[in-house]
Amino acid sequence: MSVLLWTAIGYLCGSMPFAVCLGRFLLGKEIRRYGDGNPGGTNVIRAGGKVLGLAVIFLDGLKGLLPLYAAHTLGDLGGWSLGAVALAAVAGHAFSIFLRFQGGKAVAVTFGIWAGLTGWSTLFVLGALLIVAYLVLSVDGWAVIVALCGLLVYLVVTGSPLAVLTVWLGNVLIVAWKHRYDLAKRPRVRTFNR
Repeated sequence: MSVLLWTAIGYLCGSMPFAVCLGRFLLGKEIRRYGDGNPGGTNVIRAGGKVLGLAVIFLDGLKGLLPLYAAHTLGDLGGWSLGAVALAAVAGHAFSIFLRFQGGKAVAVTFGIWAGLTGWSTLFVLGALLIVAYLVLSVDGWAVIVALCGLLVYLVVTGSPLAVLTVWLGNVLIVAWKHRYDLAKRPRVRTFNR
């Protein structure tokens, strides 16, 4: 199969609105009416609890991982071609064709593509960076961007090829756009009240 076909598959997989579908069918709720209006796992947690919310987050991560795995193993794609599939999955989640090109903030699918591109160690590094950033910064969008910048350092130190670094740039641009309202705020250190 061609790179274009695998890229389209990546986009369609990324576009699958699990939060909206599961919220509607299992909870009878419109997830986009909760929290920040984002069709993602965090708002499913708000609307229906942790179990379903974590299931949605897991499924959103798979939307990034599975198309990459399939494109690599079945389509024998690598390098720049695999990077295109990765970015298509992130773009699909952020700008879903099934939600009139509205979508989520692309954090869970970001984890999926990095697991698919660079392996599980990168997934754990990104997870640790995100947890620390969330604990330190009170503006979620800044926490995500700081974690992704830390990921860049890790990718450079481990000698990732230019194709992977280019995926990082595209990923950050999409995530920054989806967090643009948070990023318009000044980053602040989180304070804990006693």
